[in-house]
Amino acid sequence: MSAPRRAALAALFCLAASLPSASKAQTVPVVTISPADSSIKFSVKSSLDVSGTFDKWDATLVFTSTDPTTGVLDIQIQAASVDTGSGMKDSTLKGSDFFNVDKDPLIKFHSTKIVQTAPTGYDVVGDFTIRGVTKPEKLSLVVTGVGTGVGAITGTMAFNRDDFGVNGSIPFVWIADRVEVSVDLKGRRVSGPPLKVKN
Repeated sequence: MSAPRRAALAALFCLAASLPSASKAQTVPVVTISPADSSIKFSVKSSLDVSGTFDKWDATLVFTSTDPTTGVLDIQIQAASVDTGSGMKDSTLKGSDFFNVDKDPLIKFHSTKIVQTAPTGYDVVGDFTIRGVTKPEKLSLVVTGVGTGVGAITGTMAFNRDDFGVNGSIPFVWIADRVEVSVDLKGRRVSGPPLKVKN
């Protein structure tokens, strides 16, 4: 066998050895989340309705085993996609006193721990980032359809906007400090085994 052919075969062998086997790839659930079927909304108590949704965002949920608590949830929201139904409110929220979208275009949540609190309930602790400021926050979630291949993840998170420098105001409008975020994520298991939930 010529030296070039031996070198090519050795390279192919090394490549094959570095790739996960089909059986290994199927040992964990692989889940996708569809933004088209999901929503992320927010609301703030105020003397004038301040609530809305975000039209552009991505979310991933990655597991290292069939135990749901091994999951890592990542959400990245394009702050400029805020939609309150009012162009004036949207423009104000995108400004430097609120989301500051020109300097900090992404609102992010990266989970660091998932704790099962009920047969379908989970507390998801993670790093929440807005305006470039990151602090730990908690999503309280209810998960339905686990093990069926198709399910929903719904829940809420509340944070104090002053903690993140979101301290803007609107003339003649009282706005509370507490912001509530609600998520409604639709997920689908595209490969791997189903998750195993502790009852």
